[in-house]
Amino acid sequence: MCRLILASSSPRRIQLLREAKFDPEVVCPDAAELTCDYLSPSELARFNARLKAAAVAVQYPDAVVLGADTIVALGSEVFGKPRDFDNARQLLRKLVGRRHEVITGVALIQANAHRVTLRAVSSAVTFRALSEAQIDAYLKLVNPLDKAGAYAAQESASVIIQRISGSFTNVVGLPMELVRPLLHEAGVRPSGVRPSSKTDRRSSR
Repeated sequence: MCRLILASSSPRRIQLLREAKFDPEVVCPDAAELTCDYLSPSELARFNARLKAAAVAVQYPDAVVLGADTIVALGSEVFGKPRDFDNARQLLRKLVGRRHEVITGVALIQANAHRVTLRAVSSAVTFRALSEAQIDAYLKLVNPLDKAGAYAAQESASVIIQRISGSFTNVVGLPMELVRPLLHEAGVRPSGVRPSSKTDRRSSR
């Protein structure tokens, strides 16, 4: 079975992979995320996902390296992780009562096989109409500084989120509906699942 390395220290991505019975090694990439206004949100997410995966793949060319980048987009405005709590409050003020997109770029790199796969998944999230007091209360419940858009779909979500259309795991940080088949194609299987052999396929007919 192929070796899987997650090019991220995100506890949410690690948890999603482990819940799906994958057991990735975790390597934090030494790569600065690009911020710009000349790429679309989907292009930017894919670019940064590849940047992270490539930084790790060069060190582990025999492995399957998974990188991801999640951004929040409100129209043409793109939100990454907030600089500080004041900035987190500003981001949430812009999102309250409105619908925005959460885009996760996914990169899968197998350096020795010269294979690079890039994808992006988008989900629509509608926020509740929140007062200043409710925003402040929410910021006391979660740490917004490591989260795109300053919020988390898996932590006290009902306080701020009215509706999610599309992949929930994408909003959390890794669209497993996409990642599972990509890993399968790359030869990575969940723990306890044996790859089928030609003999197995013939005997099952």
